[in-house]
Amino acid sequence: MTVPDTRPTEPAAATPGDSSPGDTAVSRAPEPAETATDDGGRNETGDGAGDRPVRRWSRWDAVVAAIYLAWALLVTARGWRNPDGRLLGSRPDDQGFNEWMLAYAAHAVRHLENPFFTTAQNAPDGVNLMTNVGMQLPGILLSPVTLLFGAPTAYVLLMTLNLVGTGYAWYHVLSRHVVQSRAAAFVGGLFCAFAPALVSHSNGHPHMTAQWLVPLIGWRVLALAWGGRVVRDGLVLGALIAAQFFISVEILFLLALGCLLAVLAHLAVAPRVALRRAPRLLGGLGVAGALVAVVTAYPLWMQFFGPQHRMGHPGGPDVYALKLGSYVRYATESIAGSPTSAGGWGPNTTEQVSFYGWSLVVVAVAAAWWLRKEVTVRVLTLVAVVCALLSMGTTWTWGTERTTIPAPFALLQHLPVFDAVVVARFGFITTMAVGVLLALALDRVARHARAGDRLPARIAAVAVAAALVPILPTPLPAQGRPAVPDFVTAGTWRDHVAPGRTLVPVPVANMTSVYWGSAALAEFAVPQGYFLAPTSKDDPTGRWGVEPQPTAKLLTLVAEGKRGTAVTPAEVAQARADARYWRADAVALPKHRRQDDLRAVLDALYGPGRQVDDVWLWDVRPFSS
Repeated sequence: MTVPDTRPTEPAAATPGDSSPGDTAVSRAPEPAETATDDGGRNETGDGAGDRPVRRWSRWDAVVAAIYLAWALLVTARGWRNPDGRLLGSRPDDQGFNEWMLAYAAHAVRHLENPFFTTAQNAPDGVNLMTNVGMQLPGILLSPVTLLFGAPTAYVLLMTLNLVGTGYAWYHVLSRHVVQSRAAAFVGGLFCAFAPALVSHSNGHPHMTAQWLVPLIGWRVLALAWGGRVVRDGLVLGALIAAQFFISVEILFLLALGCLLAVLAHLAVAPRVALRRAPRLLGGLGVAGALVAVVTAYPLWMQFFGPQHRMGHPGGPDVYALKLGSYVRYATESIAGSPTSAGGWGPNTTEQVSFYGWSLVVVAVAAAWWLRKEVTVRVLTLVAVVCALLSMGTTWTWGTERTTIPAPFALLQHLPVFDAVVVARFGFITTMAVGVLLALALDRVARHARAGDRLPARIAAVAVAAALVPILPTPLPAQGRPAVPDFVTAGTWRDHVAPGRTLVPVPVANMTSVYWGSAALAEFAVPQGYFLAPTSKDDPTGRWGVEPQPTAKLLTLVAEGKRGTAVTPAEVAQARADARYWRADAVALPKHRRQDDLRAVLDALYGPGRQVDDVWLWDVRPFSS
């Protein structure tokens, strides 16, 4: 999310015609050689950022980081109690998938394999990781943790660090470049990291909460507009964008959209200033874009043209849209929320991206009105409102019911990339804008307090506290995770399945495959899984998973008690053809309530099995070699 120049220092000399009487210094271009002295007496000049003291790390920064860490640990506490035995949050399948992604990233590092495509899931066709949630950079960085302690521990650590890192990154940028008050920057960072948007996505979407580079990218875009060296700053920006690409393409898209909307809003409210800054900004963006294009060329090809790529998202956009009233209600995992407080107002527990409550909406509107003469605030307000409206989907809502009246997203729903967006997530941009607005408003309040006008400042501080406290997060829920057999976790499988070959769990369930593969750090392949894929080889429209093989369907029916144990010669032939299709070395049956029936069927399909550790095992290499 980018905003115009927000440096709240003493006004620089204005260039005639560059500002209106109502604009503050934050909307004016700095003189190129302004000088300021930091706390250590050192002069900083140039780059358009030298008109305010340069802050060094202090004990207050350490206190802020500690508070963010404590709050993040509070949110994820139930997951830390037993990472290997519990699933954090309300979306266990999403967590299982992301644990598998971390496991595969560690596997790819260990074996120097392709981090953008794999056949370790959905064998033999594989999964295009770029059209799913690749998380290559977090996965690579956490590889030592994953290899030493397992994917569940790495996952809980990532969810915790995402909240801490996002909050502190916003605090750092706000306190160094946007506001003078560290308290104002702290509140802005707290909101941007612990608002319902990020907490709800902590139920299973680490790629959506990994926003630690977002404020840094926004700041570097602003730095380009203010001055400095086009090539150098463009390369720095390009490096940050490329890094974010390998963290979350979706967040990068939302950030780019937020930047574009901010530029358009700036053109609308201060056209002369915006146009004057445009050449330098465009030049720097060109340099950044060239670097990003080189670094991301192959993964982008993989995403849009590679094997198993998909187009669009399963279901219509309104399936994942918010309701207008959701912005004044409370999320499930907030102090004022409850298990039913968000019911009907959002698509599910992870997409509660709005849910600010009436009090915060009133405070945000009041702050925007109070500071309406500042260009920055007008830009933030326009961006926040536009993205809140986009999150409504293609039609307006009345209460929890959807009408047939077209809403703004109807104009965009068929555009490339927009057709794959989860509509509710436009609310992330609104959240960033509101967080910066709160920081600016509190900074102005702090100025009044320093000037001796303490009563209004105290009233404003109480109002902001009353608005924020109800939406602060509560600990995420946790639940027991499905057991993975010792045959897998102890590594006994290595005696029966060659590296890269397939181990087939019975019944062939998507999440069973994911959990087994994750526990083994993707050392063996599994059939099916949990991922987004094309509908067919001829239809790239996105769908969840793939159509199970006939033998997988047969075993599922037996496991559910919907058919008997007798099999036909055709089913035997099909089972052996499916083993060949999966490139399977072994079929494994763990403890199951219909274990005797499943054993009888598997014996008929593949010959007598034998017990190995805590599973029954069938060697199918004679049929699949």
